[in-house]
Amino acid sequence: MSTTTRSGVVHALSGTTDVRRRRRHNARARTQRTCKTTTTTTTTRAAASAQDDASGGVENVVIIGSGPAGYTAAIYAGRANLRPLVFEGFQAGGVPGGQLMTTTEVENFPGFPEGITGPDLMDKMRKQAERWGAVMHTEDVETVDFSTRPFTIRSSDREVKANSVILATGATAKRLGIPAEQTLWSKGISACAICDGASPIFKDEEVAVVGGGDTATEEAVYLTKYCKHVHLLVRGPTMRASKAMQDRVIQHKGITVHYNTECVDALPNSKGLLGSLKLRDTANGDERRLNVKGLFYGIGHTPNSKIYGNQIELDSAGYVVVKDGSKTSLEGVFSAGDLHDQEYRQAITAAGSGCMAAITVERYLTENNLLIEYHQSKQKAQPASKTVEDAEPEAEDSETFDIEATKHYGQFALRKLYHESDRVLMVMYSSPTCGPCRRLKPMLDKVVQEYDSKVHYVEIDIVADPEIAEAAGVAGTPTTQIFYKKERLKVLSGVKMKSEYREVIESAIGAPAPATEAPAPVAPEPVGASSGKR
Repeated sequence: MSTTTRSGVVHALSGTTDVRRRRRHNARARTQRTCKTTTTTTTTRAAASAQDDASGGVENVVIIGSGPAGYTAAIYAGRANLRPLVFEGFQAGGVPGGQLMTTTEVENFPGFPEGITGPDLMDKMRKQAERWGAVMHTEDVETVDFSTRPFTIRSSDREVKANSVILATGATAKRLGIPAEQTLWSKGISACAICDGASPIFKDEEVAVVGGGDTATEEAVYLTKYCKHVHLLVRGPTMRASKAMQDRVIQHKGITVHYNTECVDALPNSKGLLGSLKLRDTANGDERRLNVKGLFYGIGHTPNSKIYGNQIELDSAGYVVVKDGSKTSLEGVFSAGDLHDQEYRQAITAAGSGCMAAITVERYLTENNLLIEYHQSKQKAQPASKTVEDAEPEAEDSETFDIEATKHYGQFALRKLYHESDRVLMVMYSSPTCGPCRRLKPMLDKVVQEYDSKVHYVEIDIVADPEIAEAAGVAGTPTTQIFYKKERLKVLSGVKMKSEYREVIESAIGAPAPATEAPAPVAPEPVGASSGKR
């Protein structure tokens, strides 16, 4: 903000005028709010067709990645009438919404004095981008070709061409690389406390978190909601977290901080799950054991830049090299967020860099006579409606259960369908704070709709039904188990491509019924029936 001020008289007069303007604006805003409606904008079909013809099928801008950087870039590009096309990703480098989808409370994002969860913040940003005309594709970009113009971007489902590209693929949580990761991943070792912390295997148990920054300290505090005690393993003599988070951790009775401590390996218990950690004192080299049932990582990130190869300049750590805020080494290609930011790495700075990239893209397209505007026309205001993510379904009972319905909720429905359904049975385990679950639900909705009356879908909240999740061996969310005629065909952890779910369903529909029924599961069913592939 400029520190230069005008003369006192002029400033006072302009200030009075500004106050009057704000009053008129606020009065209009209050009137609009009392209607409890939202105004959406969209490109009319005829206008869009004409504009598509003018553009020759080439997009103004493609945004690769989401999170605060990608979504903010989409908001600003949309308001500039660029109709940005966004590849949100779904698996490579994380889920749509980026790292904040695996973050608990965000307490330092302006505008939310009480704080807001990472997934909630990303949902709001996404909806705002869609409101301004952004086109969302929940797909991973597999290849990019910047050697010819317009640029070519290929995803798992489509190929598009664009006159400019904003790279917002962010960074991925690092792993320790200890030997036990190969056998104990998702069996006690995790890189996402918010996804997996509510799992039954950690309930009322001692767990450990590795790291000394804000990510690790936030995860440690979050895990105290479910776990008996949390051990924070800090490699150095001090934490790197903000002073506020350091104070919170040190003062928390449910957390013990171990300084100068590194984890060198993990050992399983008799059940094949994590049982203990092998620790080393970084000051004197002494080793010791720590009995815990969970190990969570909060040790930094690696930039998701491999997909770009040597087409743009990267530094030795793989971060994109930028100049003038967002420009990469290749004209027409811009970067936003943690893909190039090694210093700040905050949600607010990522959002700011997304704004910068979008404004720079608009200038670039205008200067090079490449911009095709997609003018938006206001539609009649519609009452706000709940999305899939907003809905709060209630578990079914004997009175509300209807076997003819496709979608179901809760353990009663699961038991009934396991024994009585003649369809493919898809069971999705989720938790209230799980960001990736929010992205998977609408994806599975689309898959289930494709098969109409051939699939039953059941959603299980592992917090509401912990005994079901424990019997199923669910160690993290989201987890999807697919059954057919009491045989478990597949277990899919995390968020997968829609095609992977389709393949399992189609293999079941086209395959003959099993020759022999799987053994009846021990209550609660059907999670014990594990004769199929895992």
